[in-house]
Amino acid sequence: MKINNDILLKTSKEIDVRFSEVDSMNIVWHGSYALYFEDAREAFGKEYGLSYLSYIENGYYAPLVELNFRYCKPLLYRQHARVDITYRNVPSAKIIFDYEIRLPEDDSLIATGSSTQVFLDKEFQLVWNNPPFYENWKKKYHLL
Repeated sequence: MKINNDILLKTSKEIDVRFSEVDSMNIVWHGSYALYFEDAREAFGKEYGLSYLSYIENGYYAPLVELNFRYCKPLLYRQHARVDITYRNVPSAKIIFDYEIRLPEDDSLIATGSSTQVFLDKEFQLVWNNPPFYENWKKKYHLL
């Protein structure tokens, strides 16, 4: 099946850095970036109908199997930032997202990253082919 990479699905999530997310230097602790990326995935799911609940409702799980970060500039306590998330269309049974965290006031790049999720059935077995609901979702957005 041929995929269409001319379609770009993306959205953004605004965040305010909270005290609980920083270290003793008031710099965002590295573990907080995983939460920011997850918040962006939830925003994407809400906008495009590809949420964690939709996986489960269709009989699948979609755990993260890879999560990457590249830090470019510190993000500090009380700063406001934007997480941009872009869906990467691939033919395999995976969900891949790319991320950029930027400061809205000057669009400076704070961090980049990516995440990969795979499909498991209800018995936690790896699913090698795209589940029917995911194929239908791709067709809805003209990704196939």
